[in-house]
Amino acid sequence: MQRVLLLQAVTEEPLLHDKVRELGYDIIALVRDVTRLADEVARANPDVIIVTTDAPTEETFSSLGTIATTCPRPVVMFAREGDRELIRKAVENGVCAYVVDGWAPERLTPIIEAAMARFDAHQALRKELASTRAKLNERKLIEKAKGIVMQQRNVTEDQAYVALRKMAMDQNLALAEVARRVIAVAQLLA
Repeated sequence: MQRVLLLQAVTEEPLLHDKVRELGYDIIALVRDVTRLADEVARANPDVIIVTTDAPTEETFSSLGTIATTCPRPVVMFAREGDRELIRKAVENGVCAYVVDGWAPERLTPIIEAAMARFDAHQALRKELASTRAKLNERKLIEKAKGIVMQQRNVTEDQAYVALRKMAMDQNLALAEVARRVIAVAQLLA
């Protein structure tokens, strides 16, 4: 059962709470004050956040932005205002689904599930990007260390790489860590 945190910034939406529960979602927190949203998300640890509002405010965007960076969760927003800039800003702050002009009970589950799937895909891309960046940075370190070894020992690039790899194996360290150490020693001696 998916755990839902519901932010109801619109008081005329009492039926949404009941319908979400009827559809098999567990509402673990109901928040009416957007300034408490980030704290409640951290405390309750929901699987998904549903926001109902007339139009998202700067406080809403600020809270959602905090959540997106500190404890990302899929966010579904039901709003009455469909302004293009508001939608863009909502998406920039972690909203996975922005639905204008209310909700229909038969559409709730597909909207929530689509938002969760989109969130999962986005998180997978973020992890892949972070991994790729880390590998690129490691590669840069290794290349720099190879250059230092080539210069210090007057060897070819292949010989420098073999020397770094041997050092890594002998010390039971990752090649990137050996490269960091070689660079640090070279900077110390420069």
